[in-house]
Amino acid sequence: MDSAYLLALLQESIYLIVVFGIFLTLALWLGRYAIVNIVFALYLALLLSLKFPYFDQLLNGIAIHDALVKITFFSLITVVGIFLFRRHIPGDDYEKTFEFFGKKIVLTLLATILVMTFSYQALPVTELIHPGTPIQILFGPEAYFFWWLLLPLVILFFI
Repeated sequence: MDSAYLLALLQESIYLIVVFGIFLTLALWLGRYAIVNIVFALYLALLLSLKFPYFDQLLNGIAIHDALVKITFFSLITVVGIFLFRRHIPGDDYEKTFEFFGKKIVLTLLATILVMTFSYQALPVTELIHPGTPIQILFGPEAYFFWWLLLPLVILFFI
């Protein structure tokens, strides 16, 4: 193993840990229904960002990197989706921080799996993070994309 490989693995590991940490913090602070809303919003953002027909017009006169525009658009749609689903799936606002901790961990893992899958399949995150590490091998192959998308829905069915 050379130092470039270890640096790339560390960079991707930090990305994975930060995403997991953000979702776990939200789950502990806002409750498990907030993470369920985020999972649904991620699916909505994937659908809209994959089929958005105006990226070429948006990127035409902008000097910003294409990847940043697409990631920003995906993030914006995710936030709008969270507010949309929050109106229709309100959940329990009086949940204690460590109540249902196991379910919160599982939901956090599901949201992290979706973000990592989208990062390697649908979003141009690989232009910002160099692929080629074991994390990329896990989430990167296109043959796994469907299964990584299906897994959170199946687990949500049982939680």
